[in-house]
Amino acid sequence: MDTQDLSAPPRAQSATGDNHPRSGVIHDNVRHTANFTVVGNHLAQHPDLSLLAIGLGLHIQSVRGGTSVDIKSLAARFKEGTVRIAAALRELEAHGYLRRERERAADGRIVTRTVSCNDPRARHRAAATDCPARPKAPVRPERRAVVRKALPAVPEPSCTAPALLRAATDLLTDLRRHDSRLLLSATDTAHLAPGVAAWLERDVRSTAVRHALTANLPDEPLHRPAALLAHRLAAQLPPPAPFRPVAAAPPPPRHPIRNCDGCDRGFRGPETETHCRGCRTVAAPHP
Repeated sequence: MDTQDLSAPPRAQSATGDNHPRSGVIHDNVRHTANFTVVGNHLAQHPDLSLLAIGLGLHIQSVRGGTSVDIKSLAARFKEGTVRIAAALRELEAHGYLRRERERAADGRIVTRTVSCNDPRARHRAAATDCPARPKAPVRPERRAVVRKALPAVPEPSCTAPALLRAATDLLTDLRRHDSRLLLSATDTAHLAPGVAAWLERDVRSTAVRHALTANLPDEPLHRPAALLAHRLAAQLPPPAPFRPVAAAPPPPRHPIRNCDGCDRGFRGPETETHCRGCRTVAAPHP
């Protein structure tokens, strides 16, 4: 690390003829010829960075490429702790000595890379003059995320009984046996099941629902079979089943009045009964 400030005027020699200052630090330097790192004074003597941030920046610039410099790795190397190390990393990032770049790995995952910049001023000068500090990497075409269109809405049944939804799900799962192009995912099946349940609760047999969904399909490949089924469930929804009043129960029979053979009181009952309820209770044997 070169600590000489070239912009300062030459130091005058002392009266004794030596170059040693009268006060402050005295450098006893040895020229490095191997295993050293060149670090700019703009980092080593930065006026706004903390001492921990300066030391951490010097350490990061001295390690080999590919060395882990995340918070956990640095906390295992030094004794300052994760909180202080994280604060120092934020200082370096705020002043341009570190930056985070997101890249796509070979397996398709998005990973975050830590880039150490030994002179952020060069990037600022390049940005001000519109001249790159280093050759730009070839621009890779951005991969557009595949946006899946939402499926059309399906009718909702008035009753979401589990048995009804189970029957609707079984019907949708069985469609692939009639046409292999109607192989539905679990998400599509869950979306279409309420629509099929709305048909079943309208007294439509499962065979009729299956025919409405599979009849007259186009010959070309079906790119979105679930969307086609959702459209048919909504567009061809039959009307509700006709109202069928519940048949009233026949009125109880009205027996004629006859006299009890026991107490001679009148009561209503079938011809097989000869005694009123009171006499039958008295005559009944006790257990």
